[in-house]
Amino acid sequence: MVRGSGGEFGRRSLLQGAAAGSAALALPAVAGAAPAVAAPALVRGGRPRASWGVQAGDVTASSGLVWVRSDRPARMVVQTAATESFRNARTWQGPLLGPGTDFTGVTALHGLPAGEQIHYRVLLADPDHPEHTGEPVAGTFRTAPERRRDIRFLWSGDLAGQGWGINPERGGYRVYEDMRRRDPDFFLCSGDNIYADNPITERVTLPDGRIWRNVTTEEKSKVAETLAEFRGAFRYNLLDENLRRFNAQVPTIIQWDDHEVHNNWYPGQLLDDDRYRVKDVDVLSARALRAFGEYFPVRTLRPDGGGTSLTGDAGSGGGRVYRVLRHGPLLDVFVLDMRRYRNANSPDRQTADPQGILGAEQLRWLKRELSRSRAVWKVIAADMPLGLVVADGPADFEAVAQGDPGAPLGRELQIAELLRHIKHRRITGTLWLTADVHYTSAQHYAPERAAFKDFEPFWEFVSGPLSAGGFPAVKLDGTFGPAQPFIKAPDRANVSPAESPQYFGEVDIDGGSGELTVRLRQEGGEVLFTKTLQPGRVGQ
Repeated sequence: MVRGSGGEFGRRSLLQGAAAGSAALALPAVAGAAPAVAAPALVRGGRPRASWGVQAGDVTASSGLVWVRSDRPARMVVQTAATESFRNARTWQGPLLGPGTDFTGVTALHGLPAGEQIHYRVLLADPDHPEHTGEPVAGTFRTAPERRRDIRFLWSGDLAGQGWGINPERGGYRVYEDMRRRDPDFFLCSGDNIYADNPITERVTLPDGRIWRNVTTEEKSKVAETLAEFRGAFRYNLLDENLRRFNAQVPTIIQWDDHEVHNNWYPGQLLDDDRYRVKDVDVLSARALRAFGEYFPVRTLRPDGGGTSLTGDAGSGGGRVYRVLRHGPLLDVFVLDMRRYRNANSPDRQTADPQGILGAEQLRWLKRELSRSRAVWKVIAADMPLGLVVADGPADFEAVAQGDPGAPLGRELQIAELLRHIKHRRITGTLWLTADVHYTSAQHYAPERAAFKDFEPFWEFVSGPLSAGGFPAVKLDGTFGPAQPFIKAPDRANVSPAESPQYFGEVDIDGGSGELTVRLRQEGGEVLFTKTLQPGRVGQ
């Protein structure tokens, strides 16, 4: 694939400025114990600083969101331009950053040219003396095209899980540098952006006696219960220079899953976990969602926890995570929330289940938006897999499948309804992408192998983790007829990133033919599996 003029080479000088702007948080060299990093105290003197870097998110053909965090109260100002020189820059007045959003803020950019490289820089101004601004922090992104054009995006999930945090001795989150070099149009993070229920300790002894050394912070020394602790968990990952550099170059589409709150959580749950004083998951999830909205640019969430999104969409409890991002005539991305609206985890063998894993309202939304889509490819970004049997304890189940290979039961009923809708409405080009299980695999679902047969064949691809423990493969459920032509997983639980590679997936869409190619990659960039799909073809 030929990349556009805004590719890797042209961005490097810009990114030097971004790296300089975040140098205060560069990871120290470690010889011995890993460093404990204190979050910067609120600073009263000097000029505001944006040491946590910048992010862009939910980019469309004409719009995008830009995120920053200040070290004190400040006014966010964004400048955009067509070149790195910022000649003829356009200025956008952003919000006042303060303690109500942990000094984070998002500025919505509108009226951008389609299919172009946008260079931006964020300045933080003293609210009382606007002429006093800190050092600008720069970033860049490509807007979605209006016409057919080559598209590349990446996906993965699962960051800082099972106690495997930022290890300076191995270069921190190295996989982000591998992904940055692929120069994608955007990155889809499939959830588990933090592990609020997994503290980070200074040292972990590996099976061969080696020592894994983590950067540690006060907030990550325990499970997250307070809003401050959830904020600290999201802030922890931004201590990694690889991630900050990646964020400055690659816009994101972010979704969440369970570990933003607690392992395998569902609404209404009361925790049986001695580490927690706060047992009510609804309280914890509300705090987690607020911090999530503060630390990621998501257009359907309000970072202050209010009821109206950044684009004016109504919603309760800070808006919603599920949404659709349109990326030109070749691609729509449907971001699901399989966590906030689900029923309780159970043996999941009920013969009627209107709530399921999506909730009735989200299912109606998804069916409606898929029917409206005119994109050649319709990526369904799921935070959990469909046909992999993910258990929650000895008798309950956490995802869609429950191991009974017969007719749909429990949460499978809702997926069956969706698949039937896709077939009967003649919706083509659907593709499911997910993470969650901490290994990488490819599943092809076909009615001739299935107990439920009223659907068209489709593919599901799994990637991740980004920096978390690797886990053995789980079983397949035969209800929707999965075959698994590729899988790479460790043979024991919680294998460290020092022992097992981390994984990410890559999707390329050819602007001319519309052909879509999925590559499952591992840390270092090696391709493990490739599958090419033709547009408009049923049964592939």
